[in-house]
Amino acid sequence: MMIPPTTFVCKTIQCIKSLHSTMKGLYKTSQTALSSFIRVLLIRVDPFWLQLCYFVTLFMIGFLVLAILEPRNPSYRPGNYDLLFTSVSAVTVSSMATVEMEVFSNTQLFCLAILMLLGGEVFTSILVLQFKKFKLLDKKERQVNSTINLSSLNTDLEIGSNSWKHNMEMKCNAMKFLGVIALSYFVTVQVCGFLLVSLYVGVVPSAKEVLNNKNLNVQVFSIVTTISTFVNCGFLPTNESMVVFKKNLGLLLILIPLVLLGNTLYPVFLRLILLLLGKISKREELEYLLKNYAELGYDHLLSGAHCWYLALTSTVFIFIQFVLLISNGWKSKAMDGLSPLEKLVGSLFQAVNTRHTGESVFDLSLVSPAIIVLIVTMMYLPAYTYFLPREDKGNFSHTGNNRNKAPKTSSIGFLLLTPLPFWVLVIMLICITENENMQKDPLNFSVLNIIFEVISAYGNVGFSLGYSCKRQLQPNENCRDAWYGFVGRWNNISKLVLILVMIFGRLKKFHKRGGKAWKLSKR
Repeated sequence: MMIPPTTFVCKTIQCIKSLHSTMKGLYKTSQTALSSFIRVLLIRVDPFWLQLCYFVTLFMIGFLVLAILEPRNPSYRPGNYDLLFTSVSAVTVSSMATVEMEVFSNTQLFCLAILMLLGGEVFTSILVLQFKKFKLLDKKERQVNSTINLSSLNTDLEIGSNSWKHNMEMKCNAMKFLGVIALSYFVTVQVCGFLLVSLYVGVVPSAKEVLNNKNLNVQVFSIVTTISTFVNCGFLPTNESMVVFKKNLGLLLILIPLVLLGNTLYPVFLRLILLLLGKISKREELEYLLKNYAELGYDHLLSGAHCWYLALTSTVFIFIQFVLLISNGWKSKAMDGLSPLEKLVGSLFQAVNTRHTGESVFDLSLVSPAIIVLIVTMMYLPAYTYFLPREDKGNFSHTGNNRNKAPKTSSIGFLLLTPLPFWVLVIMLICITENENMQKDPLNFSVLNIIFEVISAYGNVGFSLGYSCKRQLQPNENCRDAWYGFVGRWNNISKLVLILVMIFGRLKKFHKRGGKAWKLSKR
């Protein structure tokens, strides 16, 4: 039987509508399921594992991109292991190098800059803040759903519920406002740094000549240098780090504030910005942020007293290093050929960079052992180390109103070893894997050099004493001095160990109260 055309068209339209409705329902169902899965993932999973997955995903993507992109010289392509090591070093802002930086093309350097940007502490702290806000909104939603029925039966409960919702709403708005301030700070400082660096390099002939001789693009150099300095990574487009610019005092003075603004003094300037905005605006969120900083759980938002002590401690640390560098290194080989002013500015730059940045204007292998010991100490100290001469009543434990309660330690932090036995195990393992090199080349492969490299990786600094062919007891005609770290001479197993050390060091805030399962006897 022949179906009339109009009936066929109507049935076709109905089928299409039915199919569209079904697809729409499936889309909504899948969207709801995905949203529920993400919610459970973000709320239930330990933050340690979330950040570990974030960093692992980031450096694996970075490794693949670096492997795909062409290097500066197509005839020389770094090995995959070195590319993986470089990617991990960039993401963990460690700047430990196994290849010279000038082998990377401009596109690869730009890729490294993105990895450093996404792995930097300020950016990741903004992501963590958004994650905390998401958890807070979820808690608010669940609390409202659980009390909506009870509040209709009890007037006092309804009043308490309304008060709780108001406080929760204020906390959410304060977190949102803080996220905007932190992001604005993050962008503004780096944009200003890029403009100053690019202007200096473009105007000063000696700095521009260095880039021309190395065939480096001014814009790429400025972007990579600004990002690397602000996030405290230390990866620069030049092989020699800042040694090649040690006479360009203007550039060094531009980079010194960037180092501090992105690291030890970030909480200080963040609070100063909030105080300044509080003078201009009377927004409730600002007052809440300044008075209830502990309840937000943002590690970089400290009390006024803690900020002052942090600034004072950081200044004292820099001053001690500066004085020691000047007194012990004024006539050393590391400062040969520099004028008195250049020695002063270079020493200040070096002292500032020991706190996790790793950019250097001097060859550290030429400085005195006393300075090396001090640098090791500075690399070990966390960024927010400060001397607190009195007990602060406003303890900033992130536990809401119960401020006297100690912060929770994650399960992974409870089981992990404290840093000291961890270093012992790592150093022993590297000494075992490098035993042959330590016997053949004891001056380069000394225990001190290995310890320096491990602590530099753990502190995510990037300083290295390097490797010198002149220190070989059995000279090798094929040996060539290169501008990369001592780790570049290690075997792949030792490099893998150092990769784990860099990741462990980047996540050390999760185990700063760790090792609780390990009980040390008093006898």
